[in-house]
Amino acid sequence: MDPPRVAVGAVVIERASGAPRVLLIRRARPPLEGSWSLPGGRLEPGERLTDAVAREIREETGLEIRVGPLVEVVEIVASPYHYVILDYVGEPIGGTLSPGDDASEVALVPVPELHAYGLTDVALRVIHRALAMTAEG
Repeated sequence: MDPPRVAVGAVVIERASGAPRVLLIRRARPPLEGSWSLPGGRLEPGERLTDAVAREIREETGLEIRVGPLVEVVEIVASPYHYVILDYVGEPIGGTLSPGDDASEVALVPVPELHAYGLTDVALRVIHRALAMTAEG
């Protein structure tokens, strides 16, 4: 098994169109190649966590985001991978949605349609926690 790796991800919530939509990517590489998930990736040496979140979202989706609060720390142990993932809230502030880097597709998905994307239970939990944290009230 590989040594544990620190990674970051983001639940990017777009509300400009009215009802919230969540940014998803279809993974172009292992692990979970071909599956839909939250965007994110590994931390680079010397990189701050929030800088890594913004960089990964830009590289994978073309969007610039404002990084918000930490939603959850997720640990995934699935041989040969061991990831410790820090998932943050993100808000789009610019850029053009386009797949890049580790993503073969990108989509802003209305919340009621998330179930159709085959997301893991962990991803759905993180998404719903982020939505609750950012609910406008």
